[in-house]
Amino acid sequence: MKISSLATLTGTFLLIAGSAFAAVSLTAEISNARTHANNAANAPTIEAVHTHMHHAINCLVGPKGEGFDAAQMNPCTNAGNGAIPDQTDAAKKAKLEDAKTILMKGLTETDVKAAQRSAATAVTAIAAAM
Repeated sequence: MKISSLATLTGTFLLIAGSAFAAVSLTAEISNARTHANNAANAPTIEAVHTHMHHAINCLVGPKGEGFDAAQMNPCTNAGNGAIPDQTDAAKKAKLEDAKTILMKGLTETDVKAAQRSAATAVTAIAAAM
C-alpha cells in the first residue's frame, strides 16, 4: 500500500514538473521570429532569404497554424503554440499577423533585394509586437 502511494505521488510530481518545463515562452517565440526575419533580410541568396522566412513564419504561426511548413526548421519547437496563437494582446497579435502576411508575400518574391526588403519590413512589424 505504501509503495503504491509513493508511486502515485512521484507520478503526480513528475507530471507537474513536466508541465512547468513545457511552459509557453511568447518572448522566445517573438524573439526567434524576429531573429530569423532579420537573417532573411541579410541573407545573400534568394534561397537563404526564403529559408529564414520559413523559419520566422513557423515561429509566428506554430505547428498547427496556417503557413507552417513542417519541411522547414521550427526554431520555436517546445516554446509554445506559435507567437500568434499564444499572443493575447490584440494590438500585438495584429502586428504579428502583419509580419506573417509580409513574410508570406516575401516567399513569392524571386528578386533577392525585394525579398530582403519584405523581410526587413517584417522585422519592424515583429519588433513592434515585443
